[in-house]
Amino acid sequence: MTTRRSVNFQPVRRVVRTVIETFSGIALMKIHVILGRPLRNWRTTWGTTPSERQRAYPGDALLPNPCWSYTHGVTVDAPPGQVWPWIVQIGQGCGGFYSYELLENLVGCRITNANQILPHCQNLEVGDSIRLHPKAPPLTVAMMEVERHLVLFASDAQSGDSTVWGFHLTPEGSGRTRLIERGGSTHGESLRSRLTFGRLLLEPISFVMSRKMLLTIKALSPVMTDSV
Repeated sequence: MTTRRSVNFQPVRRVVRTVIETFSGIALMKIHVILGRPLRNWRTTWGTTPSERQRAYPGDALLPNPCWSYTHGVTVDAPPGQVWPWIVQIGQGCGGFYSYELLENLVGCRITNANQILPHCQNLEVGDSIRLHPKAPPLTVAMMEVERHLVLFASDAQSGDSTVWGFHLTPEGSGRTRLIERGGSTHGESLRSRLTFGRLLLEPISFVMSRKMLLTIKALSPVMTDSV
């Protein structure tokens, strides 16, 4: 009598899903780069109301005259206390960026996106560094109010490059949260600065990554997974 061996297809499904998501991300980036100007207003205001876009947020004063900026938002079906742990562990070497992991690793980010709360990445403080890439200068935690605001900032006086990246949580009724991502950049006069921090490439590409990130946080936050 022979016994039928069960086969676990879960790892294969994960690989297939990752590959499909990666090619989808690449396709979206191409579309947004090609249609940069026509889609710009939609990209830079995605998911937000006029009042949210006009509102002042902590960190705005760090970059008062950005060359380009954006305000994105999602509604999360969880209170701020369940959203915050995912935000505070963002970064290379911690929770990753909840976006297109394979794409990030193809450019050497060495990212592993967490699907759990990581206790060792929860003790963030003002002045700490958040890395986007192991070889790139880090962003610094410029402002933080637990369960409300996290603002990251980097500036290079020599090149004229600066960037601010903020996450802002506002409680809503029925235990929900508005998660607002506001950021912007300015650049120097060199070609390298314009390509790296200018809106021509960075704005459409970062939008695709940010949208994926916000939607992933939206999906993860309602159920607090077991810590590792």
